[in-house]
Amino acid sequence: MTAVVLWAALMTFWAPPAQAHKASDSYLFIDSAAGQTTWRWDIALRDLETVLPMDADGDRALTWGEVRRAWAQVDALALSALQVPGCRLAVDAHALEQRNDGAYAVLSGQAACSVTTSTPVGYALFLGVDPTHRGLLRLRVDSGEPQLRMLAPAALPATSGAAVAVPVADAPVAPADTHAPAFIGEGVHHIVTGYDHLLFLLCLLLPAVLRREHGQWRAVASWRQAVLPVAKTVTLFTLAHSATLALAALGWVRLAPSFVEPAIAATIVLAAVDNLRPLLLRWRSAVTFGFGLVHGFGFAGVLGEMDLPPAQFGWALFQFNLGLELGQLVLVLLVVPLLFALRQSRNYVPLVLRAGSTLAGLMALVWLVERTTEWRLIS
Repeated sequence: MTAVVLWAALMTFWAPPAQAHKASDSYLFIDSAAGQTTWRWDIALRDLETVLPMDADGDRALTWGEVRRAWAQVDALALSALQVPGCRLAVDAHALEQRNDGAYAVLSGQAACSVTTSTPVGYALFLGVDPTHRGLLRLRVDSGEPQLRMLAPAALPATSGAAVAVPVADAPVAPADTHAPAFIGEGVHHIVTGYDHLLFLLCLLLPAVLRREHGQWRAVASWRQAVLPVAKTVTLFTLAHSATLALAALGWVRLAPSFVEPAIAATIVLAAVDNLRPLLLRWRSAVTFGFGLVHGFGFAGVLGEMDLPPAQFGWALFQFNLGLELGQLVLVLLVVPLLFALRQSRNYVPLVLRAGSTLAGLMALVWLVERTTEWRLIS
């Protein structure tokens, strides 16, 4: 029980700031035809600021002049983190683009080389800096249908030059025909590294081994009484993510991170408060469903930036959600037996339920402030 409380406290006061915001993504577009390859790479300025001294005056507001002076550093960082076998990459042009989650540095160029659907692209951007970072690659060959890949940062093989890549047998990215497992794995990775998702699940699971009786919490008598609310919670999450899949794949609804991220934090606060002083009552299931729905739109929004055909967009989102549900199920199977074993202790309600919910609510409140203002309470 002490370990559970200490873990919650650690989550509250140590959780990395990167986890308090939209996961870090970059967007890489490669088009290859007739021996010529055109590429474009969009990297968020907020991510570049974590590794490059771009804000010269320290006022936490980048100007065009500051970004322009940092282009050489940005180019060096990017080219050292990308390998395309047989291609010598160089930046020919720079630009800035405002996306729905902030400003992005845009690097682009051309190379006299050919890229195929089986080309292993090496990717190492922000390796060892941000565990949430991923690159999304849209590859189009000979004007055919674009292919989508998820690139996880990995160490690059040694080459004769930072911007040159040669074919290697042990390239760090899976070949094109294994992308489905990659997206499923990303769903599992998302829930394991997503502190906001974990905290919300924790708030839902803590009272799952209790029942409310005459205004007091009582331990459930059997496994069956505990399994039913847990199964209901998991089912609601699955239904919510399925609804997200359908709406996003059809292009009917797209939610900006400026709405999604604060909404996630607010929902965690609400769930934590409800554990301390039941307010939602019969509405708790609806709130659970709403969280799953809103949270699922985060990844749908990322894929929406890639301008994919509807079928590919929906398939990639389905794979990711499947991985998310698998990771969630594993988490439930690990946590619920522990809570069930502790439920009859007289300290369960004050130390596990109330203290755990309080700490989770405080962490979510910090995130809510950070996501709606320029303040950074954790650095």
